[in-house]
Amino acid sequence: MLTTQELQEAGRSYYRTGRSGAGRDRSEVEAPRAEVAVPDDLSRDVYCVLGIPIDAIGMRGVLHRIRDAARRKTRLLISTPNLNFLVASQSNRSFRESLILSDLCTVDGMPVVWIARLIGIPIKSRTAGADIFEALKSDVGSAHSLGVFLFGGPEGAAERAAGTLNRLDGGLRCVGWSNPGYCSAEELSRDHIIEEINASGADFLVASLSSLKGQSWLQRNHQRLQIPVRAHLGAALNFQAGTVKRAPPILRKLGFEWLWRIKEEPYLWRRYWNDGTAMLRLLLTHVLPFVLWTWWMRRTHERGEALTITQDYGSRAVTLSLSGPADARHVHRAVPVFRTAAASHKRIVLDLSNVCAIDARFLGLLLMLRKQLEAQGCVATFVGVSPLMARIFRFGGLELQ
Repeated sequence: MLTTQELQEAGRSYYRTGRSGAGRDRSEVEAPRAEVAVPDDLSRDVYCVLGIPIDAIGMRGVLHRIRDAARRKTRLLISTPNLNFLVASQSNRSFRESLILSDLCTVDGMPVVWIARLIGIPIKSRTAGADIFEALKSDVGSAHSLGVFLFGGPEGAAERAAGTLNRLDGGLRCVGWSNPGYCSAEELSRDHIIEEINASGADFLVASLSSLKGQSWLQRNHQRLQIPVRAHLGAALNFQAGTVKRAPPILRKLGFEWLWRIKEEPYLWRRYWNDGTAMLRLLLTHVLPFVLWTWWMRRTHERGEALTITQDYGSRAVTLSLSGPADARHVHRAVPVFRTAAASHKRIVLDLSNVCAIDARFLGLLLMLRKQLEAQGCVATFVGVSPLMARIFRFGGLELQ
């Protein structure tokens, strides 16, 4: 498993930024104009759920992102958080960072959908990794089928899945597969393995390892891999190979796929038991208190109030003073201000003294701002945080330090 520092170093390569401009005097009112537009995550419709980003995006949007990245040959790292991801991220900091450093995080689990709905996130259904794979495979009308490389899985599964894909006339064609066997992420990163993957010329790399190992391996080899779209899709490879039968649609819709998975793979019962009990604990100690306190803040302040942001550009830091409700209704006001401030390549101080309300959408924006700044070697600090606001940050999983 990579350390947080190693993951952040890998994340710094995600962005191309303009040169730092000279510092301006604090008396100046206007913010400096960015010399080069900064490709960032601030445009994503991201919500913060227990410290990890969740994109409110449907299948159509995901498929568009994948095909656009494949066409442009730009890197797109997809993570598909399920309940196991959510639980593991609470105790494993480097695993949580691997989700934050991803370019897209779609919901792959009905429990996460239920938590998201409770928090107020506009997600109607899951966009599971296996569903993404199936949708790409079924896209027979696509002008260009995507070349996919299958990596990992049980012995023989990748080969069988490749044969199944290439017998069909669909939107995916397998251009290579590899199953190096059970070993560590470091051993899976040996030169000849990475060279074999790159030589395939694939558009889409699908890894099928354990969740912790898969995320670690993708981050470890982020610079070395040349395939533009990458994702750890877990059981999707087994479903394609036919080694595991997927639950019927009605069970998946009702949230009982875990029962079917235990029938197919009995050893999973322990994981589902541990994750289920952890979810109940998180609901009681974090999710419900977060819902309660964010609701209370909204109820005690005028709904018609607008968010205002005062900008103060100094020689070493940019101070952004927020006033009013910092919520989903006003994210559009904050995005251009945050983007310009990030382009200054300075430390950003966010003064929340006059913020009267905040929600999961704005916490998601702050999470993406922090991610972008850390990729540039900068930091974001918060000041003027009231005890109630600090409590909401803690329940939402966003660290103040």
